[in-house]
Amino acid sequence: MIRNGHGEAGGAERPGPGGRRAVRVWCDGCYDMVHYGHSNQLRQARAMGDHLIVGVHTDEEIAKHKGPPVFTQEERYKMVQAIKWVDEVVPAAPYVTTLETLDKYSCDFCVHGNDITLTVDGRDTYEEVKQAGRYRECKRTQGVSTTDLVGRMLLVTKAHHSSQEMSSEYREYADSFGKRVRCQAKVVLAAAPAVAVGQNPSPTGHSSPAQPGRGVNQAPANQASLPEMSAWKQRQSDKRVAGCG
Repeated sequence: MIRNGHGEAGGAERPGPGGRRAVRVWCDGCYDMVHYGHSNQLRQARAMGDHLIVGVHTDEEIAKHKGPPVFTQEERYKMVQAIKWVDEVVPAAPYVTTLETLDKYSCDFCVHGNDITLTVDGRDTYEEVKQAGRYRECKRTQGVSTTDLVGRMLLVTKAHHSSQEMSSEYREYADSFGKRVRCQAKVVLAAAPAVAVGQNPSPTGHSSPAQPGRGVNQAPANQASLPEMSAWKQRQSDKRVAGCG
């Protein structure tokens, strides 16, 4: 475990308000090509408790479930450690979050964005902690992801090495991305803050099991296949872009 040294006495854990036991929060993820979406997730998670512990997956685990990462695990450990809301970093965190992991690090609950993370065989990686009521959600930052950034870099490289000023493919992508960001900015400005600093959310924040007869605009069930999940995410993205001018 890597301590960030935010507390007193060279990184010692601070007690909660009024001297109560500190609420320990767990987050985990790949954290590849760390961007403001990652920072926003960790900021929200830290506001739900007093001490934030972040588990980072290994290169091998990520390659098994998603594909090889851009940055090595050692680089990703350092990037997460540099985020000011993180108190401790746990290298080689398991890809599937279990109660055993939460108990091992004395965490009260884990926090993840309001999207579904699946294993290579289509299982919800947070299924066990959701069922135990030790799962909380924060708002996922729309318009940015590691996959999106990799695509942008490839298109920028193609335009840079082309004799043309900018390819029509990249221009179309850039216009679409800008429209999505403007749309997200409108949503954020119109919405009330999700979590106030220093406050703990209600324990009812965890996801409920999927119900029969879900519509096309509702998230698939936890056991949804990867193609179903991908199609649903694309519909939501198209809907957001179409609704913003």
